[in-house]
Amino acid sequence: MSRTAVVLGVALAYLGVSLFVGIVAGRKTGTSSAKGFVAADRSFGLLLMYFVTGATIFSSFAFLGMPGWAYEKGGAALYVLSYGGVAMVPLYFIGPRIAAWGRRFGYLTQADFVADRFGGSVIPGLMAWVSLLAFLPYLVLQMKGAGYILSAMTDGDVPEWLGALLPYLVVTLYVLFGGVRGVGATNVFQGIFMLVVAWTLGLIIPYKLYGGIGPMFERIIAERPGHLVLPGPTGRSVATYCSDVLVSTLGFTMWPHLFMKIFTSKSDRILRQTVVLYPTFLLFLVPILFLGFAGVLWREGVAPSDTILPLLVGESDFPLLVVGLFCAGGLAASMSSGDAIVHAASSVMIHDFVGRVRGGISERGEALLMKGLVVVLGGVAYAIALTTKMDLVKLLLMGYGGVVQFFPPILAGCYWRRATREGVLAGLVAGVAVTASLHPDYGFVPSPWGLHPGVPGVVVNATLLVLVSLLTRPPADAGRFFPGSGSSSPERAR
Repeated sequence: MSRTAVVLGVALAYLGVSLFVGIVAGRKTGTSSAKGFVAADRSFGLLLMYFVTGATIFSSFAFLGMPGWAYEKGGAALYVLSYGGVAMVPLYFIGPRIAAWGRRFGYLTQADFVADRFGGSVIPGLMAWVSLLAFLPYLVLQMKGAGYILSAMTDGDVPEWLGALLPYLVVTLYVLFGGVRGVGATNVFQGIFMLVVAWTLGLIIPYKLYGGIGPMFERIIAERPGHLVLPGPTGRSVATYCSDVLVSTLGFTMWPHLFMKIFTSKSDRILRQTVVLYPTFLLFLVPILFLGFAGVLWREGVAPSDTILPLLVGESDFPLLVVGLFCAGGLAASMSSGDAIVHAASSVMIHDFVGRVRGGISERGEALLMKGLVVVLGGVAYAIALTTKMDLVKLLLMGYGGVVQFFPPILAGCYWRRATREGVLAGLVAGVAVTASLHPDYGFVPSPWGLHPGVPGVVVNATLLVLVSLLTRPPADAGRFFPGSGSSSPERAR
């Protein structure tokens, strides 16, 4: 049997199982209402929470982008481990607070909280659009990754356009019929599958090429000593490296598809346990880095560098079944983030923008609109994936510049009673504008000292939030969020 037939057969079998798991899981809570589609009736236990949050980082970015950066940029790839260990810490403190308010006031999204805390519909509408613009490159990243994997593993017999299309047809179907519970169930299945594949290949390939992990690094140190020194061999500055870590740390829990899981958790205890356990997921990124470093002395000039891992696997003498399972693992990485992204993007746009602009939409109507937007967003991201040449890690970092602007208003909403709607709005608008103007590809001026554009943006954002809040009148009902300091009425400001 040909290589393409075996690899494609294994991949299609994997896609079929994922579709079955996602659709069956969605029947437990239903998807006909916005609450069921978005929050699964707040019923997620520890297992679902752990894998849903873990899958956020174990995506095409991890499975392809990280080995690509380890291969091309060396030590710069370690930025993921630098921020990953602490990125969930803010959720330990703000998560239970916001979850309690969510249960009391019926929140489904982070913009629900911000709108209720500060009043008005302009801020959640702005957050919805910023979320969408940040989500698109993140979703494109997943599609490009799936296309790379299937094309490389079949020696080009499956073109990249088809490789990107097939898994996202499956994702679209189980998100439509399974909602967030379908996303959660498939993330458990996909997460376990990815972890087995990652550690198996991460130990075997360095052994086959170098005789082990230790000998591999000894050879790299001897032949390419600068490759393992931070911030890497490609001219990236220390300021760039550190700002990438900072933006990712502050922005990680602000991604709507992760933040919204606050409202799916059964209890505060499960939420905090998830945060504490989350760094263990980083242990499964270590073998992925090993694979990228294994390619450094194996072959020079691989372009794009994101394809180094498929090439390593494809040109090794593994049995075809193992190659097919690796292909399925790569698709799992892509789909485990892509499903959460497209689900959250459609949810925030309908719930936080369309629902507030039009008003009077029933929960059933909201759910139907969300499902329609799932299809539209998938199509838009697919079209972009076919044309963009940007590497996978760069796509992710571009999205972080937008979502990190949510950190100041969320933090102020939780802990500073004096914060005002005018301050939040001024900070958000200015922060997003500064970040966009400093973008390396689409901005007007370069970012100072090579900083990630999101860093100057969030500094301006926080500064204006504080200054404008001190000059304006605080919300009259802020006492609802601070026990013993005001009204306790559960009415929400819309």
